[in-house]
Amino acid sequence: MLVNGQDMTCLRDPLGLAEQPIFLNEPQVFLVSLMDGANSLRDIQASFFRHALELLPIDALENLVKQLDEHHYLNSASFRIYYDSLVREFRRSPTRPARHAGTAYEGNESALRRQLDGFFTCPDGPGPIAAPDVSQPVRGLIAPHIDFRRGGPTYAHAYKALAEHPGADRFIIFGTCHNPMQGRFALTEKDYETPLGAVATDREFVRQLAAKLPPDYFQDEFAHRAEHSIEFQMVCLRYVLREREEVKAVPILVGSFQDILVACNTAAEAPEVEGMVAAVKETMSELRARYCVIAGADLAHVGRHFGDLTGPSDASLSEVAQEDRKFLEHVARGDAEEVFRFIAAERDRRRVCGCPPIYMTLRCLENPRGTLLNYRQWADLKAGAAVTFASLALF
Repeated sequence: MLVNGQDMTCLRDPLGLAEQPIFLNEPQVFLVSLMDGANSLRDIQASFFRHALELLPIDALENLVKQLDEHHYLNSASFRIYYDSLVREFRRSPTRPARHAGTAYEGNESALRRQLDGFFTCPDGPGPIAAPDVSQPVRGLIAPHIDFRRGGPTYAHAYKALAEHPGADRFIIFGTCHNPMQGRFALTEKDYETPLGAVATDREFVRQLAAKLPPDYFQDEFAHRAEHSIEFQMVCLRYVLREREEVKAVPILVGSFQDILVACNTAAEAPEVEGMVAAVKETMSELRARYCVIAGADLAHVGRHFGDLTGPSDASLSEVAQEDRKFLEHVARGDAEEVFRFIAAERDRRRVCGCPPIYMTLRCLENPRGTLLNYRQWADLKAGAAVTFASLALF
């Protein structure tokens, strides 16, 4: 991007540990690419001379390192102290703050209600919420986790169905974890704050669930701090269920299934996956409540921005839509194993990051059958990026 007339590269931390983005010019990008822990400053200086045929003063290189370190972009001793302080602060906090309020969605209550209202009434929205029909409650929901400004109407389609077919007072939410974790899943007992009020976490459920699972799924609790996939569902839940203070949720982050795909196994053969499915279903049977299981899940991520050689284009997005709809047919049939096989057969070339939470949602429901409510694509052809997402109600 152009900054003061100069072509710059924006560096952001997806984990949110480095809170401010920084901008690097082309020579700085080259220098940073060499900061891998294996090169000394003198090595980097020599490589830069061979690359640019220009001698870079060592103090200029030291100044760049200092700036990167001050902004928490280097894995240094000071960064590890900073990181440990963030983890301690998060663990001490009784709640999980609304991390993305004011950025991905409006940050105060009145503005957020207006924003969400608009998603229902806009041309792509589902219309206002009608009188509830309790005869056929929604037992499961597939909703996006793309930011509200891009996917707001699709969220509205999902949560309108939930509001019009009520019946649940406990919501188990599986969300994609977009960053590495030590385990397959991450639990927390923290309530999720939103500008509309907090959504309480069902601590009794979480504790009984954790007691059934051999690994310590609280070791990755810090992953909840910046992850948006569950936070966005909590905002929508509080919006449509605003009068029901007794509603509680069970937030569960799900890591990648890529290692299962690479090993050519099925998800049902993965001990951690099967253990979590069994533990969730057993805990649901022990703690009698009316449950709804929600997946915070986007679909394809395609284009040069995501590693493809070309695209996206209008033609390629039409092909992506066809594949997405085939995938969603399996979801609507409630066939979790076919959902996984579909992604495995294509080696996840479309990068469907929502497959793990969708799979878990289907496995934790008995004989679900779904209705596709809305399917959309967001694309920036110039930037070479496209993301697809959908909403489904499961009965």
